Amino acid sequence: MPNAQFAVFGAGGIGGYFSAVLTRAGYRVALIARGQHLEAIRKSGLQVYSPKGDFTVGLAQATDDPAEVGPVDAVILAVKAWQVSDAARAMRPLLKAGTKVLPLQNGVEASDQLEQVVGREHTLIGMCRIITAVAGPGAIREAGVQPTLALGEPDGSALAPSARALAEALAAAGVTVSTPSDIRAALWEKLLFIAAVSGAGAVARATLGELRQCPPVRELLQELMIEVEAVARNRGIHLTPDVVSRALAFVDLMPATGTASMQRDIADGKPSELEAIIGAVVRFSDAGGVATPAMHYVYASLLPQEHRARKTV
Repeated sequence: MPNAQFAVFGAGGIGGYFSAVLTRAGYRVALIARGQHLEAIRKSGLQVYSPKGDFTVGLAQATDDPAEVGPVDAVILAVKAWQVSDAARAMRPLLKAGTKVLPLQNGVEASDQLEQVVGREHTLIGMCRIITAVAGPGAIREAGVQPTLALGEPDGSALAPSARALAEALAAAGVTVSTPSDIRAALWEKLLFIAAVSGAGAVARATLGELRQCPPVRELLQELMIEVEAVARNRGIHLTPDVVSRALAFVDLMPATGTASMQRDIADGKPSELEAIIGAVVRFSDAGGVATPAMHYVYASLLPQEHRARKTV
């Protein structure tokens, strides 16, 4: 699929970054954005600030209306976790026979929510590891950690042509791409990492460096990982025996000043992905009868702030 066209739905840190590197690599990308962010991108291009080198790209198309783009070969879905269903309904003009949609939300429920709207034939399972944030209208800041991305078909079959084309394009753009034999296990391994880092970081109001250097907080971090592992195994997910030790080792390699996106949203008083990350583990543990006292503590500690941000109390 040498002339594949891609769309990225959502122009936050992740969507903006992948739009930029794909465009820089020579691929035609349509970005679905909104507000001041969209206006700045249209006027001055999309800027990326990175320790690896700053750059600016002019996207093939930037719009808030998917109908202006029309059908594409593959879509990267990069909205927040609670926006997946609405975004899936809005992206229908982007779909044609064979179009695949790659959800990159935190948590483990996005692909199921996507499938309920657009059908399994359009749905992939995906996850990424990257530290990015919106630095201002039309600008993305990337922390310098090598971006990695994994994707797969929900039924474990070989990638469809459009999904394979997207994977090859991302690899050509400098992203480390994998297609695990068990994509659901990979997704839960990511949840184990991000739930622990987000939860401990938000409760302690600490950076990654502070999390790993303060023994009581590092102990909390590890306990949260152990609890997610227990929930995953209860649900039949086949995680490797060393999943927690590898996750802790990865924390030790990350930039000391880094923080998780959920943690940053909570600190800024914004709606966050608390329910998709921490809340999901709590719901699954309750349903499976798995004790997760540390995760329940983190959830209870952060829920009032989430309610304030969403103005539900």
